[in-house]
Amino acid sequence: MNNTFQFLFEDLSVLSSEVEEFMGFEAGQSPEPFDKLIEDGLTLAPKHCKILGAYKIFDTISVHPHHKTIQIATQVFSPGKVISARLKKATKVAVFVCTAGAGISELSKQKAAEGDDMMAYILDVIGSVTVDKTAEKIQKKIQAEIEPSGLNITDPFSPGYCNWSVAEQHKLFALLPNNICGISVSDTSLMFPIKSISGISGIGELCKRTGYQCEWCSDKNCIVGKIRRRNSSKKSV
Repeated sequence: MNNTFQFLFEDLSVLSSEVEEFMGFEAGQSPEPFDKLIEDGLTLAPKHCKILGAYKIFDTISVHPHHKTIQIATQVFSPGKVISARLKKATKVAVFVCTAGAGISELSKQKAAEGDDMMAYILDVIGSVTVDKTAEKIQKKIQAEIEPSGLNITDPFSPGYCNWSVAEQHKLFALLPNNICGISVSDTSLMFPIKSISGISGIGELCKRTGYQCEWCSDKNCIVGKIRRRNSSKKSV
């Protein structure tokens, strides 16, 4: 599998404003001491992240919106109504994984053990932002590969979101080389390193990225949804 990439932390251009928004603050509006702690965390992060990503394109995909299932190779997934509908025009599919590595989480645990709970939390958030931005890098790699053929991709979808059971993580990893990007899956379907993402992106001439819509999801506590609702409220004022 040749579509494996390693990124430097600097390649991701993680901004303090992105960390602030993930924490629930408005960009540039985090109160003291968070603003300084975020900057300190972003200084520490590059030495503690091992950022990897990979994908594999499968040339056939069978989507059954009525049954809410998707078949990729020998694996049949039940991701639910929303994801099945989003991928119904796909003729191929990319299965992807990425990780920020174990180091950032280990540093967060170390800070917590030392009693520095605020820095521990900020490093945890930086790890989440890092792997999210890595996932976006991988989507761009996929798009760059398929564009010469006149194809496009859908938004990426991951187990655990849009009512797709995280238990199907094992099926997804069964489609990829063992220990890909150093990621393993536990019996309870959790990935290690913790700051890792897996998922699928549909590929086809009629596919397109629309951006996530909050009505797809029933999670009212989602931080992304809260940010979008806040921004929407500000625009309507």
